[in-house]
Amino acid sequence: MAELILEAKNAGDWIYRGEGAANLILSYTGSSPRFVGKVLRVQKVKKNGINCEELSSALSVHECLLWKEDCDLLSAPTREIAEHLYVQHVMRPLLGSNHVDAGIRVLVSRDFLEALGKNILSQRPSWRVDDADVNTQCDYALLISDHSVFPQALHDGELSISVEIKPKCGFLPCSRYISEEHTIKRSMTRFKLHQTLKLLQKKIPQLSQYDPMDMFSGSKERILKSIKDLYSTPQNNFRVFLNGSLVFGSLGGGKYVTNVHNDKAFEDELKSVIEADDGTLTTCFLELVSEAVFRSGLLNRLLEVQKLDVFDIEGAIHAYYDVVSQPCVVCKKLGEDKLSGRYSSLHSLPLDGSLKIVKEYLISATAKDLSLMISFRTREKGDPKSPYNVIFHESTGQSFDYKVSFIDLDMKPLEKMIYYYELDQKILRCYTKMMETIKPPENSAKVEEKT
Repeated sequence: MAELILEAKNAGDWIYRGEGAANLILSYTGSSPRFVGKVLRVQKVKKNGINCEELSSALSVHECLLWKEDCDLLSAPTREIAEHLYVQHVMRPLLGSNHVDAGIRVLVSRDFLEALGKNILSQRPSWRVDDADVNTQCDYALLISDHSVFPQALHDGELSISVEIKPKCGFLPCSRYISEEHTIKRSMTRFKLHQTLKLLQKKIPQLSQYDPMDMFSGSKERILKSIKDLYSTPQNNFRVFLNGSLVFGSLGGGKYVTNVHNDKAFEDELKSVIEADDGTLTTCFLELVSEAVFRSGLLNRLLEVQKLDVFDIEGAIHAYYDVVSQPCVVCKKLGEDKLSGRYSSLHSLPLDGSLKIVKEYLISATAKDLSLMISFRTREKGDPKSPYNVIFHESTGQSFDYKVSFIDLDMKPLEKMIYYYELDQKILRCYTKMMETIKPPENSAKVEEKT
């Protein structure tokens, strides 16, 4: 679609769907067959002028070394194009071509992007507006299938309901490079640890009940528990769409929930899809979602990609400094000798060994940060044979087509390794401080005995 250019006159056909740290998602409301059933993914730029997911307009010299085996990425003239090729040639083979849609690049004019930014301004969460704008310097946007709906309707008035889940990291690290004071990482998930920092920063109103270890357990019962926990405390990790429109969850993610968590209103929305008694519709829907997650088996595949992070950021950061040919700042802070200290085995690796560690860490970071979109539509007796997987819901007696897709497969910039390390340290400092305030002083019991 490179010959097609979206211009200012087209901006009114696109409405705000949501956004993440780096991109805005717009839904199409017009009638052009080229765009029906599609969403547009548009890059953002920080108010300080730095792109949200990039620090330069093309791959850096060191990033070219990192992705040298993926020749298509190296030939990309801009980072925008490289990121698109990353999804096609790196993430798609790892997660399965049937479940990853890399999308199509479409040309966008500056006037289109400026008009778009003005049109959606009032619909965006205020803290997102304060943080970033539409990047009007981009030449392309990404046109992707709207995974919240089915491409062809089975019959008139067909409804589809979909859920977007951020499963997060599903394993506990066991790297020998995790320092002694950070052993909590071996027994508590990164998601749970990060919650304490987010609560302190007032980014969330309460700690989430969700534990990724339940979601990735392979147990039907624990998967159902994880879905119920996400529903109870959705934050920006659980959203539900009815025919492409948000009916439950946070619109823009992050600090503020812009769509109120209302159990009764959600039950009313479900009546058009789920055939069950009042008061049981939500439970039936969550059971349906849980069954689809279990049957798809895709979390096993996702977990394999996440586990490419073998060394944890506490090990991978040392490989990063060798890749960029800089003195290791971490060793210096820790007072370690780069050549004889505990990290000397990492710093003694040949360059290809360091590149492999960093590359696999960044791929794993994509896998830890993506979303899973599961879409359902009801099947009637006499409907043609389905090209999709089918679930029979025993509680309602209904059959559903379902499909599962991975979305938000962002390529992580090499420079972000420093951010990942610093965030990890901040999370652990916050958790340690919190535990110190909770734990009674060691000598308090002995003092009481003496008195």
